[in-house]
Amino acid sequence: MDEHLAPIYQGIIDGNLEVVKAKVQEAVQAKLPAGVILKEGLVPAMAEVGRLFEEGEFFVPEMLVAARAMQGGLEILKPLLVAADVKPAGKVIIGTVKGDLHDIGKNLVSIMLEGAGFEIHDLGTDVLPERFVEAVKTFHPQIVCMSALLTTTMTNMPVIVEAIKQAGLRDQVNIMIGGAPVTDTYAKQIGADGYAQDASAAARLAQTFI
Repeated sequence: MDEHLAPIYQGIIDGNLEVVKAKVQEAVQAKLPAGVILKEGLVPAMAEVGRLFEEGEFFVPEMLVAARAMQGGLEILKPLLVAADVKPAGKVIIGTVKGDLHDIGKNLVSIMLEGAGFEIHDLGTDVLPERFVEAVKTFHPQIVCMSALLTTTMTNMPVIVEAIKQAGLRDQVNIMIGGAPVTDTYAKQIGADGYAQDASAAARLAQTFI
């Protein structure tokens, strides 16, 4: 790994925000392209964080500090990526369904997807089906992610799938669902394209759709 990228990678895994910001700045000053810093420094580091999480070596707190460090680096890179016309891996719309105010899981998924190079449009919590439809029309994403933490609110997921279908947009997007009561079987039942049990799995699944 490039001498400028190795400390960025390690800084993210260590969750050291200041180190990551300083090292990203140094890499920029050393004329490393923003796209290279993102794709060879930030993205692999977050993939490793996801792996450590899945293997039980990292837990949610470690994941959050790593993500905060990654986002610190990304803030510096964003204007440069735009200027260099570096395209994101894909666009994602994400939201917690109508009636559900839980957002920790959704936020973790957003972070891991951003760490994988996706452009995220977070609709927040308690999102109505028509708001999902409107967002698909506005942002033209490849992926729509829905979250629900309650058995009473997960029943709104098929309503959203149907609303997207009725709007004639179903074939334009891959729909991913997740949340504590949700299962792979349920995803198939409601006509979603995939289910992820945690944020790391969601990032991997999203990449298979692109």
